[in-house]
Amino acid sequence: MTQAVEAYVSTANSDYTDPLAIFAIKMIQNDLVDSYNGDMKKRDSMHNAQCLAGMAFSNALLGIVHSMAHKTGAAFADYGAHIIHGAANAMYLPKVIAFNAKNLTARRRYGVIADSMGICNKSASDSEKVRALIAYLRKMNDDLNIPHCIKNYGADSYPCEQGFVPEKVFLERLHDIAVNAIGDACTGSNPRRPSVAEMEELLKCCYYDTEVDF
Repeated sequence: MTQAVEAYVSTANSDYTDPLAIFAIKMIQNDLVDSYNGDMKKRDSMHNAQCLAGMAFSNALLGIVHSMAHKTGAAFADYGAHIIHGAANAMYLPKVIAFNAKNLTARRRYGVIADSMGICNKSASDSEKVRALIAYLRKMNDDLNIPHCIKNYGADSYPCEQGFVPEKVFLERLHDIAVNAIGDACTGSNPRRPSVAEMEELLKCCYYDTEVDF
């Protein structure tokens, strides 16, 4: 889902990547949870959805969800585990949508995604559509047994009360992770370019599962 959503709102999106991204999003919406639960027909469909999403982002590029996932994945490996890339993307996507939606063009495009998924009334405002999209993705994470934040990310990748990344260690490494995320290749096509300070705050939201209000 993250790849297709990021490709659609990327600053490098185009008329030939948009249909690929939107169709992939709809396929993932219809098939991902059932695929996770063992439906082999839906799992086969997810391979096709992944291919479409790959075609979209290979041409339209990605955004800071991937930048953050790239730089946090192995950042705490000395504490016994990695943050799996796909799980990181899923955790961070709702937060990044809230951050990017402060950009008018991105907010409108997230609204188109919400419309294509049929998750809210088409007469709703773009801001309402963004909130509906975020809520839908958080529910999908629940259905996939993915934590909402790093603090609750267990060493086995499942949700838990206290994850494997200690708060003190996260805060000690936060600045360097933020700097590295800003320098990631995916950051350049994100619709809203964060400062290092904003990236630090965004990563904190992804650690604590707090609201993105900046």
